[in-house]
Amino acid sequence: MAYLDTREAFTTAAPIGSSTIPAAFERSEWEVIVLAQRDDLASLRAPGWVARTFAALFGGNPDRRLASPRLEALRRLAVHAWHRGYAVPVSAMKNFKDAGFSPDQLELLLASVSQGRTADRRHA
Repeated sequence: MAYLDTREAFTTAAPIGSSTIPAAFERSEWEVIVLAQRDDLASLRAPGWVARTFAALFGGNPDRRLASPRLEALRRLAVHAWHRGYAVPVSAMKNFKDAGFSPDQLELLLASVSQGRTADRRHA
């Protein structure tokens, strides 16, 4: 599993070649991006009756959605990016933008996840 240092590496500036406005995420946003690596694409759908029944019987929460709509939009885009690379759905990018994120942040997220995916493949 790859380790992304969320303390310093990505919070200072956008990737080289982007606009002059720094694109940074807050620490909690980086944590959402890193944790999204563990989620599968099925976590983007509402849990079905079987998952809800198992959760009721054995405990737990089958619903992985975040309470904050802004962070949920970020999580959804990050899950797509971890599984599909740059081929994320347009709807996920639109929701990301509607949640208040900038195009530079989109570029930063996709580039950072791409580096993490590459590192994962090297270690596998």
